[in-house]
Amino acid sequence: MVIILMGVSGAGKTTVGKRLAEALGWRFLEGDDFHPLANVKKLAAGIPLTDEDRVPWLARLRELVAEVLARGEDAVLACSALKRSYRQLLTVDPAQVRWVYLWAPQEVIASRLAGRTGHFMPPTLLGSQWEMLEMPEEALRVDVTPGPDEVVAMIRARLGV
Repeated sequence: MVIILMGVSGAGKTTVGKRLAEALGWRFLEGDDFHPLANVKKLAAGIPLTDEDRVPWLARLRELVAEVLARGEDAVLACSALKRSYRQLLTVDPAQVRWVYLWAPQEVIASRLAGRTGHFMPPTLLGSQWEMLEMPEEALRVDVTPGPDEVVAMIRARLGV
């Protein structure tokens, strides 16, 4: 199984993803690690990515999901996947891919981003992410306002993992 944690920047995909994977004994995959260098530079400069920019990144993530499933492994993938078409592409096998939408009010996310350091995505791009977000009907929606351990417990209970 692959659990894909999605949401805007600052929602806690990496923090929750690492803790969830550790709790389950699964592999953790950080989607941001697979962006081409050109994408990282663009984001770092405060320029939102286009769908065209995302094509090679999403293709690589789809390959990763397919590889994990083909080997019969389990993994947690952190990936913004803000558009429905991106989620459809990454749902290699609907029976084995579970989506979790990490959500919080905009002011909570903005506050978290303001305090974050060491990430290539600046807080100034948060607005463009909210605008781009197509609400995921196929995902389990989890409020990330509580701490990450509570969020992990909610995900595990609601997915039965």
